[in-house]
Amino acid sequence: MRRNEFEVHDKQAAIALLNECDYGTLCLLDKTVPYGVPLNFACWEEGIVFHGAKEGKKMELIARNNAASFNAVACYSYIPSYFSHTSAACPATQFFASVSMGGEIVIIDNAEQKASALNALMQKLQPEKRYETIDVQNPIYTKMVEKTAIFKLEPTWMTMKLKLGQQLSKEKKEDFIAQLEERGTPLDRITAQAMRATL
Repeated sequence: MRRNEFEVHDKQAAIALLNECDYGTLCLLDKTVPYGVPLNFACWEEGIVFHGAKEGKKMELIARNNAASFNAVACYSYIPSYFSHTSAACPATQFFASVSMGGEIVIIDNAEQKASALNALMQKLQPEKRYETIDVQNPIYTKMVEKTAIFKLEPTWMTMKLKLGQQLSKEKKEDFIAQLEERGTPLDRITAQAMRATL
């Protein structure tokens, strides 16, 4: 990462961010052309899992080359240039947190493991529960588990980036926080709170 002040060296913080993100983008290679796929995912057994059909372009590309990278982003507030008290466009920026990783995709074939991965997805996407746990012994799920392809990206590297004004002076951070609170959108309040934690 070029800007060291934005890198976060905390695996648990990266996992927490992944758990907060609704979706991410899987990057595959179609011969020499990058191919990005936005998808829902969940953290599971030291990697991320996602599901899909057993046929289609994604499956074809993974079968041909299982190397992949993945990115997930949580957006904080857009910071307009006038927050820096200038009419120049240059200071405009976006605050965000992101996780990037790369490794190899494995296809999970074991029915019990597939059910476990699908339950991880359900726990993330439907935390209020109100569903029957996926169990291959349950006739409701037997056929569904068999028909569904489960993919796991096993990362060999992972980085987290947090851009929240770390490079700014304390005075400028406080000024940004005040302007975010004055603008007052729900995301601005979240961003201001997160920035205040860095003071």
